[in-house]
Amino acid sequence: MKSYTDLEQSKVLAEILPLESADMYWFRDDIEIPKIYPKDMMKDSVSVTLACWSLAALLEVLPMITKDKDTANPFIAKTSDNEYYVFYATLTQEVDSSGIYDNPVDACYEMIIKLHELNLL
Repeated sequence: MKSYTDLEQSKVLAEILPLESADMYWFRDDIEIPKIYPKDMMKDSVSVTLACWSLAALLEVLPMITKDKDTANPFIAKTSDNEYYVFYATLTQEVDSSGIYDNPVDACYEMIIKLHELNLL
């Protein structure tokens, strides 16, 4: 299962999220193979290339939405076909959905992009 944002997703998120919200970083070593390390781990002969977000970090940046005393809380759901989606739901209605993806990281990434486009981040 995918555990972190890939390089392309990380590039997009680095433009819209605070870099402090990332919990991992993509690094390139001397032979230019990308590797992921925790952000607090410094290695000799390794240079930082890009912030990277785990599923837990992505969930932390999803905002709580409150409207008319009805709070929308984001959560991940898994379908019977082992696919994932993120949506905001209130007590009375579904507010928004990320779409269906084969892993929860992609579902969270898409929800963050959608919320950014709606100026809700």
